[in-house]
Amino acid sequence: MATSASVVLVDAVRTPFGKAGSLYAGTRADDLMVRAMRGLLERNPLLPLDQIDDVAIAAATQTGDQGMNLGRSASLLAGLPNTVPGYSVDRWCAGALTAVTTIAGAIAMGTNEIAIAGGVEHMGNHPMGEGMDPNPRYLAERIVEQDALAMGATAERLHDRFPQLTKERADRYAYNSQMKTAAAYAAGKIQRDLIPTAARIPEMGWGIASVDEPPRPTTTMEGLATLKTPFRPAGRVTPGNSSGLNDGATAALLASEDKAKELGLTIKAKLVTYAFAGVEPEVMGYGPVPATIKALAKAGLTIADIGAFEVNEAFAVQVIAFLDHFGIADDDARVNPYGGAIAVGHPLASSGIRLMLNLARTFEERPEVRYGLTTMCIGLGMGGTVIWENPNWNFSKQDNAKGGK
Repeated sequence: MATSASVVLVDAVRTPFGKAGSLYAGTRADDLMVRAMRGLLERNPLLPLDQIDDVAIAAATQTGDQGMNLGRSASLLAGLPNTVPGYSVDRWCAGALTAVTTIAGAIAMGTNEIAIAGGVEHMGNHPMGEGMDPNPRYLAERIVEQDALAMGATAERLHDRFPQLTKERADRYAYNSQMKTAAAYAAGKIQRDLIPTAARIPEMGWGIASVDEPPRPTTTMEGLATLKTPFRPAGRVTPGNSSGLNDGATAALLASEDKAKELGLTIKAKLVTYAFAGVEPEVMGYGPVPATIKALAKAGLTIADIGAFEVNEAFAVQVIAFLDHFGIADDDARVNPYGGAIAVGHPLASSGIRLMLNLARTFEERPEVRYGLTTMCIGLGMGGTVIWENPNWNFSKQDNAKGGK
């Protein structure tokens, strides 16, 4: 009979992220996913492949080279044994995050012991919304406002709802994201989790992608202030304070704590709990707030117990709305210390695992932090939050900073 098990993150990796249709213009989405999976397996040679119980892979647009049940097809292409099953997941931007929580649920229940979760998005091959046919009742019956179907317009509505979330604050947050990413690259803190990926650029032939393409380290506040607002005349949301359109893939290895120890695998984070919540689709960027409130309640924790935050930067306003709600400063050092999606990119369904590998790095560097969380907004009005515990937590090194509890 299956029994409850503690779930751990063994490892997580990603391909370098590219601008949509640029770096990976000649690369298939499923090949990006395969490269991330193979890189993950190469980093964990103690893992017997025939003991992998399942593979869950997410994509927001599941057609063409992102279709055909990516969990199974990518597993076969990556060289996993035929005995390893797989399935695909779709929760839009939170696809990889949902792949992780779904796999985690199976491990916690005892039906799986070790499994792979991942996500991929090739927005160059599959622009957001490609092939979708929204039911006309959405608008005809005013189930949602028209803005709900355009993510940038929902960000403008978030500015409307909270006037204190000014464009200057959003631009400042975006600038800081670029600077933190540049500093993290200079310190070698991002590169170690990137899997070098072959890419064919039509004009240049084959090459190896080893760093993210989107970061703009020369960003200035003055430059951000001059950018156009494509979602509303005289608006506040610009390409500079939003994530871009990107291509990339991520993969994570999850296991029961007992299985990880039995195989001699690393333990980078311990899953405490998770929660998803819905909000008005017109302000989908607010989704992380109720999701986090719900997850904290499940864990018996408060926001003061959280010492590290990885918040997906779909839009700067979405992040500062989250921070404002919990009384956290826009420039709090606990939040996205290596920068975020505004700098490195947001290949939709892949991003949840990028947050987790960043949090795992923080856990390694900061043993005084006991709890951290990963959270993101989700299209059509949702949010998802996962709370993690630091396996390196050392009470003797605890300082007076929040999160040492």
